[in-house]
Amino acid sequence: MGKKRSVGQVTLGFLLLTHPGPVAFHLLAVVVFALLATWPHPVWTLIALVVAGHAAMQCSISMINDYCDRRLDALSKPGKPIVRGLVLPGEALAGGILMIVVMVGCLLFLNPLALVISLGYLALGQAYNFGLKSTLWSGVVFALAMPLIPLYVLAGVNHLPSAAFWLVPVGFLIGVALNLANALPDVEEDRAGGAKTLAVALGVRGSFMMCPLLIVLAVVLMMVLVVFRVVVSNSWAAPALFVITCLVVGTLALLFGPQRPVSTRKVYFYLVASLCLLLGAGWFVIVAL
Repeated sequence: MGKKRSVGQVTLGFLLLTHPGPVAFHLLAVVVFALLATWPHPVWTLIALVVAGHAAMQCSISMINDYCDRRLDALSKPGKPIVRGLVLPGEALAGGILMIVVMVGCLLFLNPLALVISLGYLALGQAYNFGLKSTLWSGVVFALAMPLIPLYVLAGVNHLPSAAFWLVPVGFLIGVALNLANALPDVEEDRAGGAKTLAVALGVRGSFMMCPLLIVLAVVLMMVLVVFRVVVSNSWAAPALFVITCLVVGTLALLFGPQRPVSTRKVYFYLVASLCLLLGAGWFVIVAL
């Protein structure tokens, strides 16, 4: 940790601290939701502020996550930027705090409700970092945060119909599924480290079973709400989402599972995340547009 670092090393370290892969998925979802909500007359300044504010928040959560996990990472994840000495722990913490300031600065120019929702998401994310990550509550925190993303976007672009709040129960189910898929690559390490997450409690086999089941339940809930006219929709999107979900879930069951190498679980997560993004965008279209 005492070695002199080059500018390139520090830059790389901060880039890795942001968890660019997962954050990119979040930002893609924000962009998709913002374009859908404002089409065919997108207000680019609003969209830019919505994306920038969410990016800063996600970077803050990611940086402080690595700060909080630095001792555990030293035992099992030598590639992490703090462990490699690319970034000092204090720098990671300062970077995370700075990103909160940037987030608030961006959102002061938007609907105040967007700031309130974003602060709620931030509180959940930092609670996850500072202790809930290693408990059964980790899945609940993750699930509560997911549906806040489309609500945040809708508030940010000044388009928040009452039906949009049906995004919450569907998003909750999708959020738990995402949490399990995200945790699968590290289940054995988490168990060895004493973590008691939902994925650890279910085990690898149980997590692989619950993840697709929750996704299917989310689509079934969509169908029920549409069929019983709780959510009014003349679109074919709901049945199409149901068919696509069943096909994708069946394919994932054939290609992935507890019997496959651990290295395949990260690919499984990204495929599940892509399916969840599709479901979220489809449900967003049904209830918010």
